Amino acid sequence: MSSTTARTVKQIVNAVQRPEGVGATVRRSIGIMGSRNFNPFLMFDHFSSAGTNGFPEHPHKGQETITLILKGAMAHEDFTGSKGILYGGDLQFMTAGKGVVHSEMPVPNEDGSPTVGLQLWVDLPESLKDAKPRYRDLRSWEIPEVVEQDGKLRIKVISGKSYGVESVKDLAYTPVHYYYYRMKAGATFKQELPKDFNFFLYVLSGNDLVLNGDTKVKEFNNVFLNSDGDFITGENVSKSTNEDEEVEFVLIGGQQLDQKVVQYGPFVSTTKEGIEKAFVDYNYARNGFENVKTWRTLISNGVTKEMIEGPLNGNLEKREQARLAYLAKQKTTPEKDEL
Repeated sequence: MSSTTARTVKQIVNAVQRPEGVGATVRRSIGIMGSRNFNPFLMFDHFSSAGTNGFPEHPHKGQETITLILKGAMAHEDFTGSKGILYGGDLQFMTAGKGVVHSEMPVPNEDGSPTVGLQLWVDLPESLKDAKPRYRDLRSWEIPEVVEQDGKLRIKVISGKSYGVESVKDLAYTPVHYYYYRMKAGATFKQELPKDFNFFLYVLSGNDLVLNGDTKVKEFNNVFLNSDGDFITGENVSKSTNEDEEVEFVLIGGQQLDQKVVQYGPFVSTTKEGIEKAFVDYNYARNGFENVKTWRTLISNGVTKEMIEGPLNGNLEKREQARLAYLAKQKTTPEKDEL
Protein backbone atom coordinates (compact mmCIF):
# COMPACT_ATOMS: atom_id res chain seq x y z
CA MET A 1 0.00 0.00 0.00
CA SER A 2 1.51 3.34 -1.10
CA SER A 3 1.64 6.33 1.23
CA THR A 4 1.81 10.03 0.43
CA THR A 5 3.75 12.79 2.15
CA ALA A 6 3.62 16.57 2.24
CA ARG A 7 6.32 18.52 0.45
CA THR A 8 8.74 20.32 2.71
CA VAL A 9 9.82 23.94 2.38
CA LYS A 10 13.13 24.45 0.61
CA GLN A 11 13.48 28.23 0.90
CA ILE A 12 11.44 31.35 1.63
CA VAL A 13 12.33 34.53 -0.24
CA ASN A 14 10.85 37.92 0.62
CA ALA A 15 10.12 39.82 -2.60
CA VAL A 16 11.52 43.33 -2.15
CA GLN A 17 10.23 46.13 -4.35
CA ARG A 18 12.64 47.46 -7.00
CA PRO A 19 12.46 49.60 -10.18
CA GLU A 20 12.12 47.87 -13.55
CA GLY A 21 11.29 48.79 -17.14
CA VAL A 22 10.64 52.51 -17.54
CA GLY A 23 9.16 53.85 -14.31
CA ALA A 24 7.51 50.58 -13.25
CA THR A 25 8.22 48.66 -10.04
CA VAL A 26 8.41 44.93 -9.39
CA ARG A 27 8.74 42.56 -6.47
CA ARG A 28 11.05 39.88 -7.94
CA SER A 29 11.55 36.54 -6.22
CA ILE A 30 12.95 34.40 -9.05
CA GLY A 31 15.82 35.81 -11.09
CA ILE A 32 17.69 37.41 -8.19
CA MET A 33 20.81 36.61 -6.20
CA GLY A 34 20.12 33.55 -4.06
CA SER A 35 17.15 32.56 -6.22
CA ARG A 36 18.49 32.69 -9.76
CA ASN A 37 16.40 29.90 -11.32
CA PHE A 38 13.87 27.35 -10.12
CA ASN A 39 13.65 24.78 -12.92
CA PRO A 40 11.85 25.44 -15.27
CA PHE A 41 11.22 28.99 -14.01
CA LEU A 42 13.59 31.82 -14.92
CA MET A 43 11.93 34.88 -13.40
CA PHE A 44 8.86 35.81 -11.36
CA ASP A 45 7.69 39.41 -10.91
CA HIS A 46 4.81 41.01 -9.00
CA PHE A 47 4.65 44.26 -10.98
CA SER A 48 2.99 47.66 -10.64
CA SER A 49 2.82 50.09 -13.53
CA ALA A 50 0.88 53.31 -14.23
CA GLY A 51 0.54 56.08 -16.82
CA THR A 52 3.36 55.95 -19.36
CA ASN A 53 5.51 53.89 -17.01
CA GLY A 54 5.76 50.33 -18.26
CA PHE A 55 7.74 47.99 -20.43
CA PRO A 56 8.42 49.50 -23.89
CA GLU A 57 9.60 47.39 -26.81
CA HIS A 58 12.14 44.70 -25.86
CA PRO A 59 13.14 41.27 -27.19
CA HIS A 60 12.71 37.69 -25.92
CA LYS A 61 14.10 34.40 -27.20
CA GLY A 62 14.08 30.77 -26.06
CA GLN A 63 11.38 31.10 -23.37
CA GLU A 64 7.70 31.57 -22.60
CA THR A 65 6.07 34.28 -20.48
CA ILE A 66 2.85 33.99 -18.48
CA THR A 67 1.16 37.24 -17.46
CA LEU A 68 -1.79 37.53 -15.05
CA ILE A 69 -3.47 40.91 -14.55
CA LEU A 70 -4.71 41.35 -10.98
CA LYS A 71 -5.93 44.94 -11.18
CA GLY A 72 -6.38 47.42 -14.00
CA ALA A 73 -5.46 46.58 -17.59
CA MET A 74 -2.34 46.09 -19.69
CA ALA A 75 -1.95 46.63 -23.43
CA HIS A 76 0.43 44.49 -25.44
CA GLU A 77 1.76 44.38 -28.99
CA ASP A 78 4.57 42.66 -30.88
CA PHE A 79 6.36 42.77 -34.18
CA THR A 80 4.25 39.93 -35.66
CA GLY A 81 1.18 42.20 -35.60
CA SER A 82 -0.42 40.72 -32.48
CA LYS A 83 -1.95 43.29 -30.15
CA GLY A 84 -4.68 43.63 -27.56
CA ILE A 85 -5.58 44.36 -23.95
CA LEU A 86 -5.62 42.16 -20.87
CA TYR A 87 -8.12 43.25 -18.21
CA GLY A 88 -8.31 42.22 -14.54
CA GLY A 89 -8.43 38.44 -14.24
CA ASP A 90 -7.09 37.81 -17.77
CA LEU A 91 -3.93 35.90 -18.62
CA GLN A 92 -1.64 35.69 -21.59
CA PHE A 93 0.74 32.86 -22.41
CA MET A 94 3.39 34.07 -24.87
CA THR A 95 5.90 31.78 -26.55
CA ALA A 96 8.91 33.80 -27.68
CA GLY A 97 10.54 30.79 -29.32
CA LYS A 98 13.02 31.79 -31.99
CA GLY A 99 12.48 35.46 -31.30
CA VAL A 100 9.94 38.20 -30.62
CA VAL A 101 10.01 41.91 -29.82
CA HIS A 102 7.04 43.22 -27.88
CA SER A 103 5.79 46.03 -25.69
CA GLU A 104 3.63 45.89 -22.53
CA MET A 105 2.15 49.14 -21.26
CA PRO A 106 -0.52 49.93 -18.65
CA VAL A 107 -3.94 51.23 -19.64
CA PRO A 108 -4.49 54.45 -17.62
CA ASN A 109 -7.05 54.02 -14.84
CA GLU A 110 -9.46 56.91 -14.22
CA ASP A 111 -8.51 57.07 -10.54
CA GLY A 112 -4.80 57.13 -11.35
CA SER A 113 -4.18 53.78 -9.65
CA PRO A 114 -1.58 51.43 -11.16
CA THR A 115 -2.07 48.26 -13.13
CA VAL A 116 -0.90 45.33 -11.00
CA GLY A 117 -0.08 41.82 -12.13
CA LEU A 118 2.24 38.85 -12.12
CA GLN A 119 4.67 37.79 -14.83
CA LEU A 120 6.46 34.46 -14.95
CA TRP A 121 9.25 33.47 -17.34
CA VAL A 122 9.38 29.77 -18.17
CA ASP A 123 12.21 27.96 -19.93
CA LEU A 124 11.40 26.15 -23.18
CA PRO A 125 12.58 22.61 -23.91
CA GLU A 126 15.67 22.77 -26.12
CA SER A 127 13.76 21.19 -29.02
CA LEU A 128 11.25 24.09 -28.97
CA LYS A 129 13.58 27.05 -28.51
CA ASP A 130 13.30 27.87 -32.20
CA ALA A 131 9.51 27.46 -32.29
CA LYS A 132 7.40 30.08 -34.03
CA PRO A 133 6.19 32.81 -31.63
CA ARG A 134 2.57 32.42 -30.49
CA TYR A 135 0.02 33.82 -28.02
CA ARG A 136 -2.78 32.17 -26.08
CA ASP A 137 -5.08 34.53 -24.19
CA LEU A 138 -7.22 33.24 -21.33
CA ARG A 139 -10.08 35.53 -20.33
CA SER A 140 -11.21 35.70 -16.72
CA TRP A 141 -14.54 34.03 -17.45
CA GLU A 142 -12.87 31.06 -19.12
CA ILE A 143 -11.15 30.03 -15.87
CA PRO A 144 -13.06 27.42 -13.81
CA GLU A 145 -13.35 28.05 -10.08
CA VAL A 146 -13.43 25.73 -7.08
CA VAL A 147 -15.75 26.87 -4.27
CA GLU A 148 -15.48 24.85 -1.05
CA GLN A 149 -16.16 25.19 2.69
CA ASP A 150 -19.25 27.41 2.28
CA GLY A 151 -17.29 29.86 0.15
CA LYS A 152 -14.36 30.22 2.53
CA LEU A 153 -12.06 28.57 -0.03
CA ARG A 154 -11.99 29.69 -3.66
CA ILE A 155 -9.48 28.50 -6.26
CA LYS A 156 -9.17 29.71 -9.84
CA VAL A 157 -7.85 26.69 -11.76
CA ILE A 158 -5.86 28.50 -14.44
CA SER A 159 -3.93 25.39 -15.42
CA GLY A 160 -4.02 21.97 -13.74
CA LYS A 161 -6.56 20.23 -11.49
CA SER A 162 -7.82 21.03 -8.00
CA TYR A 163 -10.67 19.47 -6.00
CA GLY A 164 -11.82 17.64 -9.13
CA VAL A 165 -11.97 20.81 -11.25
CA GLU A 166 -9.71 20.89 -14.32
CA SER A 167 -8.47 23.76 -16.46
CA VAL A 168 -10.00 24.10 -19.89
CA LYS A 169 -7.10 24.95 -22.19
CA ASP A 170 -3.62 23.72 -23.08
CA LEU A 171 -1.68 26.94 -22.69
CA ALA A 172 2.08 26.38 -22.45
CA TYR A 173 4.61 24.19 -24.25
CA THR A 174 6.37 23.54 -20.94
CA PRO A 175 3.66 21.94 -18.73
CA VAL A 176 2.67 24.38 -15.98
CA HIS A 177 0.10 24.14 -13.16
CA TYR A 178 -1.21 27.51 -11.97
CA TYR A 179 -3.72 28.08 -9.14
CA TYR A 180 -5.03 31.34 -7.66
CA TYR A 181 -6.24 30.85 -4.07
CA ARG A 182 -8.45 33.04 -1.85
CA MET A 183 -8.99 31.86 1.72
CA LYS A 184 -11.13 33.42 4.43
CA ALA A 185 -10.35 32.95 8.13
CA GLY A 186 -10.54 29.28 9.10
CA ALA A 187 -10.32 27.95 5.55
CA THR A 188 -8.03 24.99 4.82
CA PHE A 189 -6.72 23.42 1.62
CA LYS A 190 -4.89 20.38 0.32
CA GLN A 191 -3.39 20.44 -3.18
CA GLU A 192 -2.00 17.37 -4.92
CA LEU A 193 1.32 18.01 -6.70
CA PRO A 194 2.86 15.96 -9.55
CA LYS A 195 6.20 14.43 -8.57
CA ASP A 196 8.15 15.74 -11.58
CA PHE A 197 7.01 19.36 -11.11
CA ASN A 198 8.77 22.05 -9.07
CA PHE A 199 6.28 24.24 -7.14
CA PHE A 200 6.38 27.60 -5.41
CA LEU A 201 3.74 29.56 -3.49
CA TYR A 202 3.67 33.37 -3.54
CA VAL A 203 1.55 35.32 -1.03
CA LEU A 204 -0.20 38.32 -2.59
CA SER A 205 -1.90 39.50 0.60
CA GLY A 206 -2.40 38.40 4.20
CA ASN A 207 -0.08 37.29 7.00
CA ASP A 208 -1.97 34.34 8.48
CA LEU A 209 -1.26 31.44 6.12
CA VAL A 210 0.27 28.36 7.76
CA LEU A 211 1.61 25.60 5.48
CA ASN A 212 1.79 21.94 6.48
CA GLY A 213 0.77 22.86 10.01
CA ASP A 214 4.12 24.42 10.96
CA THR A 215 5.32 27.13 8.54
CA LYS A 216 3.73 30.57 8.78
CA VAL A 217 4.24 32.76 5.72
CA LYS A 218 3.56 36.44 5.14
CA GLU A 219 2.62 38.89 2.43
CA PHE A 220 5.16 39.00 -0.44
CA ASN A 221 6.87 35.78 0.71
CA ASN A 222 7.70 33.29 -2.03
CA VAL A 223 7.85 29.76 -0.64
CA PHE A 224 9.89 27.30 -2.71
CA LEU A 225 9.01 23.65 -2.11
CA ASN A 226 11.24 20.60 -2.26
CA SER A 227 10.18 17.87 -4.67
CA ASP A 228 9.98 15.33 -1.83
CA GLY A 229 6.24 14.86 -1.48
CA ASP A 230 2.88 14.52 -3.19
CA PHE A 231 0.86 17.43 -1.77
CA ILE A 232 0.83 20.61 0.30
CA THR A 233 -1.70 21.71 2.92
CA GLY A 234 -2.51 25.09 4.38
CA GLU A 235 -4.81 27.02 6.70
CA ASN A 236 -5.75 30.65 7.19
CA VAL A 237 -5.31 30.86 10.97
CA SER A 238 -6.63 34.43 11.25
CA LYS A 239 -9.05 35.08 14.11
CA SER A 240 -10.53 38.08 12.30
CA THR A 241 -14.30 38.41 12.01
CA ASN A 242 -13.92 40.70 8.98
CA GLU A 243 -15.50 38.77 6.10
CA ASP A 244 -13.52 40.78 3.53
CA GLU A 245 -10.13 39.89 5.04
CA GLU A 246 -8.55 37.04 3.11
CA VAL A 247 -5.26 35.37 2.38
CA GLU A 248 -4.57 35.45 -1.36
CA PHE A 249 -1.77 33.55 -3.06
CA VAL A 250 -0.75 31.75 -6.21
CA LEU A 251 0.57 28.21 -6.26
CA ILE A 252 2.56 27.53 -9.43
CA GLY A 253 4.43 24.46 -10.65
CA GLY A 254 6.33 23.51 -13.77
CA GLN A 255 7.63 20.24 -15.16
CA GLN A 256 11.36 20.04 -14.56
CA LEU A 257 13.54 20.19 -17.69
CA ASP A 258 16.72 18.12 -18.00
CA GLN A 259 18.87 20.76 -19.65
CA LYS A 260 21.35 23.51 -18.88
CA VAL A 261 20.16 27.11 -18.54
CA VAL A 262 22.32 29.85 -20.03
CA GLN A 263 20.57 33.20 -19.76
CA TYR A 264 21.41 36.79 -20.49
CA GLY A 265 18.44 39.03 -19.76
CA PRO A 266 15.54 38.01 -22.03
CA PHE A 267 17.66 35.62 -24.14
CA VAL A 268 17.71 32.00 -22.97
CA SER A 269 19.71 29.11 -24.40
CA THR A 270 21.41 25.91 -23.28
CA THR A 271 24.88 27.10 -24.39
CA LYS A 272 26.99 30.25 -24.28
CA GLU A 273 27.22 30.08 -28.08
CA GLY A 274 23.44 30.16 -28.28
CA ILE A 275 23.34 33.43 -26.35
CA GLU A 276 26.04 34.99 -28.52
CA LYS A 277 24.10 33.96 -31.64
CA ALA A 278 20.90 35.48 -30.21
CA PHE A 279 22.60 38.86 -29.80
CA VAL A 280 23.99 38.76 -33.33
CA ASP A 281 20.64 37.70 -34.80
CA TYR A 282 18.80 40.47 -32.93
CA ASN A 283 21.32 43.16 -33.87
CA TYR A 284 21.30 42.11 -37.53
CA ALA A 285 17.52 41.43 -37.63
CA ARG A 286 17.78 37.85 -38.85
CA ASN A 287 16.90 34.25 -37.90
CA GLY A 288 13.58 35.17 -36.30
CA PHE A 289 14.14 38.90 -35.74
CA GLU A 290 13.58 40.04 -39.36
CA ASN A 291 10.53 42.16 -38.43
CA VAL A 292 12.73 44.47 -36.33
CA LYS A 293 13.58 46.24 -39.60
CA THR A 294 10.05 47.42 -40.35
CA TRP A 295 8.05 47.29 -37.11
CA ARG A 296 7.09 50.52 -35.39
CA THR A 297 5.66 50.36 -31.87
CA LEU A 298 2.17 51.73 -31.23
CA ILE A 299 1.94 51.76 -27.44
CA SER A 300 5.45 52.26 -26.03
CA ASN A 301 4.88 55.97 -25.39
CA GLY A 302 1.55 55.38 -23.66
CA VAL A 303 -1.93 53.98 -24.33
CA THR A 304 -4.73 56.33 -25.50
CA LYS A 305 -8.51 55.91 -25.65
CA GLU A 306 -8.28 55.95 -29.44
CA MET A 307 -5.91 52.97 -29.34
CA ILE A 308 -8.21 51.09 -26.95
CA GLU A 309 -11.29 51.57 -29.12
CA GLY A 310 -9.36 51.04 -32.35
CA PRO A 311 -6.37 48.79 -33.06
CA LEU A 312 -6.15 47.31 -29.55
CA ASN A 313 -9.76 46.07 -29.75
CA GLY A 314 -10.30 46.78 -26.06
CA ASN A 315 -13.88 48.07 -26.09
CA LEU A 316 -15.51 47.08 -22.79
CA GLU A 317 -19.00 46.64 -24.28
CA LYS A 318 -17.65 44.16 -26.81
CA ARG A 319 -15.77 42.41 -24.00
CA GLU A 320 -19.00 42.04 -22.05
CA GLN A 321 -20.73 40.64 -25.12
CA ALA A 322 -17.95 38.08 -25.53
CA ARG A 323 -18.25 37.11 -21.86
CA LEU A 324 -22.01 36.60 -22.06
CA ALA A 325 -21.71 34.64 -25.30
CA TYR A 326 -19.14 32.32 -23.74
CA LEU A 327 -21.20 31.78 -20.60
CA ALA A 328 -24.34 31.11 -22.63
CA LYS A 329 -22.44 28.51 -24.64
CA GLN A 330 -21.15 26.90 -21.45
CA LYS A 331 -24.59 27.16 -19.80
CA THR A 332 -23.06 28.56 -16.63
CA THR A 333 -24.00 31.39 -14.30
CA PRO A 334 -22.19 34.66 -15.08
CA GLU A 335 -19.50 35.49 -12.58
CA LYS A 336 -17.63 38.65 -11.77
CA ASP A 337 -14.58 39.26 -13.97
CA GLU A 338 -12.16 40.49 -11.35
CA LEU A 339 -10.04 38.09 -9.33
